[in-house]
Amino acid sequence: MKIPHPGSRGWTPLPLPSCTSTQKFWLFRPGALTAGLRQLGEFRLRVLAEYAQAAPADEALAMRLRPGAMVWVREVLMSVDGIDAVAARSLTPLEASRGIWQGMRRLRTRPLADMLYHDRTVRRTAFECRRLAPGVPFYATARAVVAETGSREASREPRILARRSVFWRHGQPLLVAEGFMPGFWDKAGDRRPA
Repeated sequence: MKIPHPGSRGWTPLPLPSCTSTQKFWLFRPGALTAGLRQLGEFRLRVLAEYAQAAPADEALAMRLRPGAMVWVREVLMSVDGIDAVAARSLTPLEASRGIWQGMRRLRTRPLADMLYHDRTVRRTAFECRRLAPGVPFYATARAVVAETGSREASREPRILARRSVFWRHGQPLLVAEGFMPGFWDKAGDRRPA
């Protein structure tokens, strides 16, 4: 069951007008993104960082928290056939990371989907999407991934489309934001896995 999303500045529940039909498909694809990525090729997940921080206002609003509330953050990079495909940032209140969402701290190189889609008590908000830009908490992580690749995108402002939603379990939020790296769109082509 989907629950309404509170929304926040820059994120929209509708596809951006400039999005192709393939981009719209991936930005609003239901279910586990990792399942779709696995259908494109050999899937790998690398943990970039895990840490506690004060929640930025934008992400706090999405999780119905006060800005500055302490949260646990997990940032990962998912690749398909060696191509950086999706950078993801997940966060939950620090207390929930030791309680309701404690599984997040034990995933290591397993995707969040392993704990989200096998629990009937978990509810997900509708997706929001945007083009990442400076000032968006997730931007620095995604930009660093692009810079690491040494691609032509690294020398200019990369066009990183992202989606996010909030998973709720027993009243506790888990925000998941996923940014599609420039190389992903070439890899995906027009494929739209179930």
